[in-house]
Formats: sequence, structure tokens, C-alpha cells
Amino acid sequence: FSKMTTMLSTYDKVFVVGVDNVGSQQMNQTRKAMRGKAEILMGKNTLMKKVLADFLEANPGHFYAKIEHKMSGNVGFVFTNYDLPKIRDLILANRVPAPARPGAIAPMDVTVPAGPTGADPGQTNFFQVLQIPTKIVKGQIEITTAVNLIKAGDKVGPSEAALLSKLNIKPFSYGLSIDCVFDHGSIFSPAVLDIDDAYLSGMFHMALSKIAAISLQIGYPTQASLSHSIGNAFRALVAVTVNCDNYTFEKAEPFKAFLANPAAFAVAAAPAATGAAAAAPVAEKPKEEEVDALDGGMDMFGGGGAKTGDY
Repeated sequence: FSKMTTMLSTYDKVFVVGVDNVGSQQMNQTRKAMRGKAEILMGKNTLMKKVLADFLEANPGHFYAKIEHKMSGNVGFVFTNYDLPKIRDLILANRVPAPARPGAIAPMDVTVPAGPTGADPGQTNFFQVLQIPTKIVKGQIEITTAVNLIKAGDKVGPSEAALLSKLNIKPFSYGLSIDCVFDHGSIFSPAVLDIDDAYLSGMFHMALSKIAAISLQIGYPTQASLSHSIGNAFRALVAVTVNCDNYTFEKAEPFKAFLANPAAFAVAAAPAATGAAAAAPVAEKPKEEEVDALDGGMDMFGGGGAKTGDY
């Protein structure tokens, strides 16, 4: 009683965890990994409710009143004041491979891989009952094709459990599973802990963009749309000014000058382009010397090449 009362008074954050199929040795390893950062509380739900009721009676209006409905089933509580994502990682880190036991509900699909089994040919009927294709290779049974033996959510049968044990396959892994997170009276999913600063920044910018778009559409100025409104107003003023001969303002002068004499801007850009072209001269391709195919060789009649005075 005093231990739980001390935890309720000391810590403000709690992980509600499921402890199905978790052994005492595995629990002790988890306690050791979280030592100095968090404490695990296990006990009968009725006793924990009684301690919580006494605590709330002594501290009326305390936020721990919202956690009472979570004290049901095979659950435990991890109390902490440490960084929640780091404690979450410590809770989920310690998982132990476990065999498939008859009657257990499969948390995932179980596939038997193709390959040698080490079983002698006399056990062929055992595989045939489970409709697993096999062949005899070098005096032992070999599975020819991978077989999906158990589907997630199905109950493990005695034959499936015996086969997996014979093949030394431990398909499942068990450990503490997080049901929810309790932080200063707020209860939320552990998936919330995956939200980091980058995600929040991206969502904030997306919300600002939507607010700015709505504000511009309905013509209602807001801080999010102010910069866009100023930009639109400036473009509208420039569009009016360039069509007026007797009015202008400083920021509109470059636009009016360009429309008045576009060639001047083209001439100004030309030297830069010429300099870039001069900076990378094209290497002149060497000329290939033409060689007469008959020079010094035989002519078409089998004689020597043509000489002056032969005609």
C-alpha cells in the first residue's frame, strides 16, 4: 500500500502496460533496465483500486482519478517523470522469443520455410496431416514449398504446435505491450509519442497555408495572409502604374523602364553571355589527312598506281 501511495505522490506520468505471457525473469530484466528512470507496479486490481481510492480521498480532485478505469485485466503500471519516448523504448525493447503453445491465439502469421527438416522418412504422415508438401532427400524429409501454417488471430492447434517444436521454430515473441499513456491527467495513445518537432513544424506550416488561402478567398485579412495581401496589392499597383504616363513610384520604375525599352535589358545581358562563351573555348578538331586509296598501291587492272606520263 505504501509503495503505490509513494508512487502516486512522486510521479506524474504513467504507462499502462499489458503483461500477458511475460515471465518473472523477463520482468526483472525490464526493471533493471529502467532503474533510476521508472518503476513498475504490479498487483491485484482490487487492491490497487483501494489504494487509489484512499489516495484520492486524501487528495481530492487529483488527476489520478482518471486512471481508475484502466485497472482491469492483466495490466501493470510504469511510473516515471523521465522523457516518455525513451521510457517507451525501454518498455518495448525487452522481448523474448517463445514457442507456439496449443490453444494460444497467434498474434501474427506463422510460415514454415522450405528446406530440410531433419526428420526421418517414417514421419511423412505427420506432415501429410497438415497438408505440407514434402520429399525425401538424403534420408530425411524436406519441405518443398513454404507453407503459411497459422494465420494471425487463429488458435494454435496441437499438431501445429508439435510441428513447430519439432522444427525448433519459435514464431512468437512476448514482452510488455503499451495500452495507453497517462500524463498529468491526459490519456492518449502511445502513437502520439512518435510525433517529433519536424512533424509539428510541418503540420503548423500546412495549417498556416490553409488559413492564408481561406482569408484571401473571403477577403478577411489575418496575420497568415498579410504578406500575400501586400504582394497582391503591390502587383496591382504596378499594373496600374505602368499604364499611366504621368504617375509612377520608385519600386515601379524598373518595370516601366523594361516595358519602355526591352532591348536595353537584352543588351545589358549580352556581355555576360559573351563572357561565358569566351570562358569555355571549343577546341578545334584536328583535320584528318586524306589518303588516296590507290596511292602507291595497285590499280584496278593489277598494275601499279597511276604515274605522270602513262597516258
